[in-house]
Amino acid sequence: MVGVSDGHAPAPASTRTRVGRPLLSLALASMMDEVHAHSGAVYLLAADAPVLEMAVMAGLPRAFAAPWERVGLNAPIPMAEAVREGRLVWVGSEEEMARRYPRISVVLPYPFALAAVPVATAARPYGALFLIWPGSRAPELTERDRNHLTAACERLAARLERALKESRALPAEPDLPAAPTSAVAETLGTAEAARMAARLPYGLCSLDLHGRVRYANAAAAELVGVPVGALLGAQLWAAVPWLDDPVYEDRYRAALFSRQSTSFVALRPPGDWLSFRLHPDGTGLSLHITRARAVAETNRTGPRTGDAPPRLVTISQVLSLAGALTEAAGVRDVVRVVAEEIAPAVGSQALAVLGPRAGRLHVLGQHGHRTADLAERFEGVPLSERAPGAQALSTGVPAFFESREHLERLYPARYAAPEGFGAWAYLPLIASGRPVGVCVLSYAGPHRFPPDERAVLTSLGGMIAHALERALLYDAKHRLAHGLQQALLPRSLPPLPGVEAAARYLPATEDMDIGGDFYDLMPTPGGAAAVIGDVQGHNVTAAGLMGQIRTAVRAYTAVGQAPGEVVRSTDRLLIDLGADLFASCLYLRLDPANGRAVMARAGHPPPLLREPDGRVRVLDLAGGPLLGVDGSADYPATEVDLAPGSVLVLYTDGLVESPGVDLDTALTALGRELARAGGRPLEELADHLLRHSAAARERLDDVALLLLRTKERPAPPDGA
Repeated sequence: MVGVSDGHAPAPASTRTRVGRPLLSLALASMMDEVHAHSGAVYLLAADAPVLEMAVMAGLPRAFAAPWERVGLNAPIPMAEAVREGRLVWVGSEEEMARRYPRISVVLPYPFALAAVPVATAARPYGALFLIWPGSRAPELTERDRNHLTAACERLAARLERALKESRALPAEPDLPAAPTSAVAETLGTAEAARMAARLPYGLCSLDLHGRVRYANAAAAELVGVPVGALLGAQLWAAVPWLDDPVYEDRYRAALFSRQSTSFVALRPPGDWLSFRLHPDGTGLSLHITRARAVAETNRTGPRTGDAPPRLVTISQVLSLAGALTEAAGVRDVVRVVAEEIAPAVGSQALAVLGPRAGRLHVLGQHGHRTADLAERFEGVPLSERAPGAQALSTGVPAFFESREHLERLYPARYAAPEGFGAWAYLPLIASGRPVGVCVLSYAGPHRFPPDERAVLTSLGGMIAHALERALLYDAKHRLAHGLQQALLPRSLPPLPGVEAAARYLPATEDMDIGGDFYDLMPTPGGAAAVIGDVQGHNVTAAGLMGQIRTAVRAYTAVGQAPGEVVRSTDRLLIDLGADLFASCLYLRLDPANGRAVMARAGHPPPLLREPDGRVRVLDLAGGPLLGVDGSADYPATEVDLAPGSVLVLYTDGLVESPGVDLDTALTALGRELARAGGRPLEELADHLLRHSAAARERLDDVALLLLRTKERPAPPDGA
């Protein structure tokens, strides 16, 4: 049975009652027929997680979509994007797929077009579907087809909504068979067609969508060296050992996806070269086999003797996993990728990743378990203890337990895996010759681990290990960078008379998560001084130089230097230090009692000023070059009037600079949001400006933001 959910309020399991018509299959078949798509699938949101699960597929074997049978809503694939953004997603070519969705393109590098459409009502999403066309179709989806698919998916969502309200769960539906083809001319009967094919001197085979042989003439059997009886009902590459190569199997997949004829040449040992040509349609493929003429051109594509390539689904899953693991940054990302890509494929319902620290096991991440159960069973177990996780880590040998009895017979009961599971695979994660952790896959019930599955899981463990090694290093650097950044920035802003202040700092999402953006606020006699700046680079050197600049500014402020002189002194200090990095800076001295500010600028973006009446302007300040460029540079100061209630917005370029966006356009957008929301409390205003900044959302650079508002001046006492 398939649950229906909005991703937030799951449909209760108790609503699973009577079986109705195959709603999803009928809707999918109707849409495919209307827009002339050759295959497609419907996904439903899982009842217990923000995950899309394939409910029914048509036109192609489900194995082709194995890496995406169960995908998270945040996955970088068209179906998840359609649900997230509530719109139809169109990918019109092989090139566009490679550019926008490289993980799909790696697994399915064929010419085809794809549309993904959300299945949703105005109130909630229920899932999504995709349809596939041959690569020969027009690169754009017509307005008619777009409108039809959108309307059809809205109708399907309304039916799902009614089923949910009526406490009806959807029955599991079988995948759709291939669409029927036009009838063969009645003048040629089945027996006569077989006799005709038998007379031909070249081989003919008919394959279904799964690659199974449904018909073969005598010439085909003679050419491949396998009797007709052994061919019928078997996949061609399984029945013919020397065709058991992913290169040849890939041609079959390419023909079905693109609906275009494909061909390949293969060596039949010891020295006969055969040519295979595949002609696909909606029911399968016709295979034409002849002796190859241009033998010399085929040497590069022949299979290697003794190769034992993996099966089709394993190839797809490994390619998809490899692509996903290269994108995983931290340990949490690695756990998520394994949970979304590997666990569903091998039938595992939960997993845990354990790592060593100080001679004990620790839980680095998990999916599908209760945290308390994991802490009880795994957390803090000594590596010297006789426990399955510790031994897998210490010995580097994987362990497979096909039942709870099997596990508890070999290990003390206190180290048995959490309740609710019946089989386990403990995969040691070895990278660079050393153990970095253990991946524990848990299965809901007893599970056999045949030799081929053990080999695949062990190999996948090696891929996970290298990703985990990188992730552990990334997380360690992240913690170091975060701690250093926090140490160099002010922990809080001091309360100052006549001035309200709020600040935000967002690190870039790339590199080491550390940069040279900084801000500070200091009390001065009769007011305050503020500074904001940006040191070139995203590394420890930039952060260290940022700390030196901030300290210097504080020191020059404390001795009473004027704003222009503070910036000049800091510039000379950077040059004396011999730093190879440059920095921008904006420094100002506030005098709230007299309603004015004096500012000096060194290559920094201009501040924005919101007047009490809501008008916003960009302050055109005189300035000098970046700090660290010219020790004799002059930094003139500019005086600005500040009425009570005025808001100054100081920021670094990460708030406004984004690829393809003009700076003036970004400043105009920032000013518009400041005018609209500038009357809010400063803490709310800071969050609002970040939320509405496209550059801050992309986070290609660090973002520092400092807001200052002058308070109403107190009325003089009576008689004054």
